[in-house]
Amino acid sequence: MERDSVFHNDRLGAPCNPLLDQLPSYQSLLYRRKPSASGSTKRRGSSRTRLGSSSSGKWGQTTLARQHEEKHRTQTLQRPVRELPKPMAEKRRDKDQRLEQAKDLSSWSQWRQGTRRTLRRLTEDGFEMLSNLELWRGDIHVIEGMFGTGILSYFSFLRFLVLLNFVMFLLMFGFVMLPIITAPHASGNTTFNHVDGFECSNYPSTSRRGLVVFHQHITDLLSGAGFLEQTYLFYGYYKVETIHFPKFTYNLPLAYLLVTIAYLFLSLIWIVKRSATGFKRKLVQDEDRFQSFCNKIFAGWDFCIVNDSAARLKRSSLLYELKTDLEEERIKQKMADRTRKEKCRIYVIRLILNLFVIAVLAACFYSIYIATNFSQKAQMTKVNFILDLIYEYLPSIVITLANFITPLIFSLIIQFEDYSPAFEIRFTLMRCVFMRLTSICVLLVSLWGQITSCQEGNCVCGYNHILYPCWESRVGQEMYKLMIFDFIIICAVTVFVEFPRKLIVDYCDCGLAKWWGQQEFAIPQNVLGIVYGQTICWIGTFYCPLLPAICTIKYFIIFYIKKVTLVNNCRPATRPFRASSSNFFFLAVLLIGLALACVPVTIGIAQISCSQACGPFVNYTTSWEVLPRTVSQLPAGARTFLLAISSEAFAVSLFVITCLAMFYVIALAGAHKRVINQLREQLVMDGRDKRFLIQKLCQAQRTCAIRSTGSGFQSHSSDRVSPSYRSNSGIFLVQPPPDSATHV
Repeated sequence: MERDSVFHNDRLGAPCNPLLDQLPSYQSLLYRRKPSASGSTKRRGSSRTRLGSSSSGKWGQTTLARQHEEKHRTQTLQRPVRELPKPMAEKRRDKDQRLEQAKDLSSWSQWRQGTRRTLRRLTEDGFEMLSNLELWRGDIHVIEGMFGTGILSYFSFLRFLVLLNFVMFLLMFGFVMLPIITAPHASGNTTFNHVDGFECSNYPSTSRRGLVVFHQHITDLLSGAGFLEQTYLFYGYYKVETIHFPKFTYNLPLAYLLVTIAYLFLSLIWIVKRSATGFKRKLVQDEDRFQSFCNKIFAGWDFCIVNDSAARLKRSSLLYELKTDLEEERIKQKMADRTRKEKCRIYVIRLILNLFVIAVLAACFYSIYIATNFSQKAQMTKVNFILDLIYEYLPSIVITLANFITPLIFSLIIQFEDYSPAFEIRFTLMRCVFMRLTSICVLLVSLWGQITSCQEGNCVCGYNHILYPCWESRVGQEMYKLMIFDFIIICAVTVFVEFPRKLIVDYCDCGLAKWWGQQEFAIPQNVLGIVYGQTICWIGTFYCPLLPAICTIKYFIIFYIKKVTLVNNCRPATRPFRASSSNFFFLAVLLIGLALACVPVTIGIAQISCSQACGPFVNYTTSWEVLPRTVSQLPAGARTFLLAISSEAFAVSLFVITCLAMFYVIALAGAHKRVINQLREQLVMDGRDKRFLIQKLCQAQRTCAIRSTGSGFQSHSSDRVSPSYRSNSGIFLVQPPPDSATHV
């Protein structure tokens, strides 16, 4: 009788296997099993049926293996010969075999196979051509090779913002500007207020007349006033309600509102889609600290690096990350060992420091508020060229100074709050994000406070039409100035700070210069800068339709500025932010900026009365009013459908369905997580089983060697292994037959 097993008992004829019952995995299973009356019987039955289960699974395993081989062979035959992972001689042999097989096919089969091959080649060539047309593909590969994937993520994020702003510009240009440009005599087809001649519809021209000095054109170019105010650049130029084409009528106010909603919604979908992959990777990395250590030690090296200095920096950054992880573990242990007195002391210190942070933020916001009010009043009177520019850019200057000073204060006080190193970086960055993005909201709140306040107390037009006859264009000018000033600051810092610092460090041998060191390319701070600019773009696009085009050009130039300053002036940070290797942190901050941008845009559209002297919403109280008025003019069926979608019953039903879907996804994720934990435990137990079996095999070999030495017995067969006898268990080690399907 042929036996399909590795171990068998020589004393009992039953297929009992006590050695396999000693495996750690089986012992763990017995330990976790609840005690019951029939527990011993079940254990004996399970141990006795090991052999039977192994034999019964033989045919299933063989069938699965055969199916896997057939699938692999089919995929190999479908792949081109040049893509097979084989030596050149085997590739030539495979090619000859395929040609021989093709001769036996019919003409129709040969034509189909050739057509399929040609289409596959055309598809591959098309994808390769599209990849070659990718923006900055070569430059990004060079940066990746010199500085690794951490720096690469910043430039990839910058490229994403360039593409996003370009798509936003295409939306505004295609649905708002292009109809006015292409329509015959569209400029004369303007819509005036129904109460034309009323004081609310008075919009005096701001263009300079007569002899204009050159510096006045520079002031207009930098501030958006003068000859730029009544152009395609700002909201006030689009004083058109309908455009009559030969076959249809184009509703420009409706298109203006829908495009605004469309670019915000498109930005949300695009950001969420890109951040999904990074979020899943972050969950996997943050779930197990031991896995994080293994990834850094065995898979942390970036093999794209070809530069010696970049390799040294990567080595130091990996070393720093390992030290940071160990420091976090030490701090966690320290936090667990704290006494109640120490906890109270730390909480009191954190409370005092957070109150100080709130006071600093309040002082910055108040300064922005005062600067905005002073700037708006000072712009009414012209003094000279320099002072006029300072008054124009006073809010931008104050915001820039606040964004420069507050990170230094936050980095200083975070050292006394006794957080872990990773949390210190995240908390400081979130404070900086709050400061940068909220400063824009404070500027808008202070500006809208002046727009909606009148000297008489009650505004006749719903806004201060005397100082702001077209308040949307004024808001667009403020966003335009913030964008231009931010670009000027980036260029000035590169030319007047980073480049001279590089020269001083390279050519000055004094100790102060060596201590100062070369400028570090801090990825999180640079990301906050471009997120700040993108938030301005989202807010200002409604009031300045060409702002996405300006932002696209700005980021296009910034890419080359940052590339030059990275290669020539700066060095990568020796202490990189841990999330810099993935785009999840960048996209999360960008999502926060989008959420904050939606608030002022929504308030400006739905709450504040629109200007009655400019823009496409002249005949509406608010910009949102165009949507229900258009719906009321639709046919009865479409109107009923849209009203049903916007009703409370549909909203409640959609909310319930969304909650059910969310609960299902959460339950599915929990089930997947439990399966993953079980698989991890199984992998651990498999490793212990292998170690146990190797130990037993070594013991059997040592026993065999001792018996061979003592008795002088030599084996005459190379295919059989000498049995090793264990007196305590009665187990023999034998050679399995060739067709054995037993897997230990």
